Amino acid sequence: MIIKEITPYVLTSKLDEPFYFSQWQYDTRKICLVKITLEDGTYGWGEGYGPADVIKAGIEFFRPFIVGKNALENECIWQEMYLRSLDFGRSGVFQAAVSAIDVALWDLKGKILNQPVSVLLGGVKNPEIHPYATGLYFERCENLEKKLVDEALGYKAEGFKAIKMKVGLGIEQDTLYVKAVREAIGDDVKLMIDANHAYSYKEALELALNVEKYNISWFEEPVSPEDYDGYRKLRSRTSIPIAGGECEYLKHGFKRLFDNDCVDIAQPDICATGGFTEVKRITSLAQTYSKDVVPHTWGTWIAISAAVHLVANLDKNPGRMYSDKPVMELDRTENPLRDEVVKHSLIIKNGVLTVPTNPGLGVDIDEDALQKYSCQANTKIFIK
Repeated sequence: MIIKEITPYVLTSKLDEPFYFSQWQYDTRKICLVKITLEDGTYGWGEGYGPADVIKAGIEFFRPFIVGKNALENECIWQEMYLRSLDFGRSGVFQAAVSAIDVALWDLKGKILNQPVSVLLGGVKNPEIHPYATGLYFERCENLEKKLVDEALGYKAEGFKAIKMKVGLGIEQDTLYVKAVREAIGDDVKLMIDANHAYSYKEALELALNVEKYNISWFEEPVSPEDYDGYRKLRSRTSIPIAGGECEYLKHGFKRLFDNDCVDIAQPDICATGGFTEVKRITSLAQTYSKDVVPHTWGTWIAISAAVHLVANLDKNPGRMYSDKPVMELDRTENPLRDEVVKHSLIIKNGVLTVPTNPGLGVDIDEDALQKYSCQANTKIFIK
């Protein structure tokens, strides 16, 4: 089970319809994937969340220390990467490179042992999941309110039982759009809001108090990820559950969130915060603090499938005979890299996602599409 080859790919695709949120505009999707191949030809796929070119450089940094190792010893490999980057990469993009490699190793482990990752994580405690539609980004159009309402109604028609929308344009506008979307979708669909840390504590509190009456399931990243005090104060002043953590790295980052009592819902990104190996530790830590876990997901079906297998394994919090199905994020924005490059085994019907039983992550790559969207030639290292 010796690792022979590690190949990162940077893929890019120009969008037909640019969109934006509280911080930036997107007119292009760009992502870093990694393929790890063993001596016998078995391979696994991983993905990193963040600046793709930088993640690729991180993978290339780690590659000489990993080639030649036993792919089943993922914790040993993880520790090697962690210690190699500790002095300068305790958080940030280096951890996304660690994550991409780790996810690929878990995909490999599943294929080697002929088991889905969810089983290898400890078992499928949640065979069915309610994905929520992430969309309702802003566009430069004549009537943004109508665009948001129409999009939300489309997700409801598809069977989604929960929708997350963006806020962060200003308190007055946000309140108007939240009201319009809630009135359009009715009370039988959950609605979450995500500010992408656009607000100060006082602004976030004003918005929260404005929209509490619209039955908001959570307020995501209301303030800067560095404003732990703002998170804590906001959580104590609103009835809306507070979510965050996509900008945190490793269990140490989430311990800071929990020690400061910042969130009700922790949102580690498997492809950024250390891969399955570290997120499994984060979920145990979250349970210790009685926090829910809903992983942040943004990318291809590799990242989405990774989130499915993690959520399938999450503990009940708390346990009871009849409990709600867990939720997870499903990005619905335009993304050819997701829909053309990656083949997957996920089945979503009437708003319910059934956990797949294929070995590994249950994903593969369309090689033609991979080459179509690749940015540059990729280098490889082989065992001699």
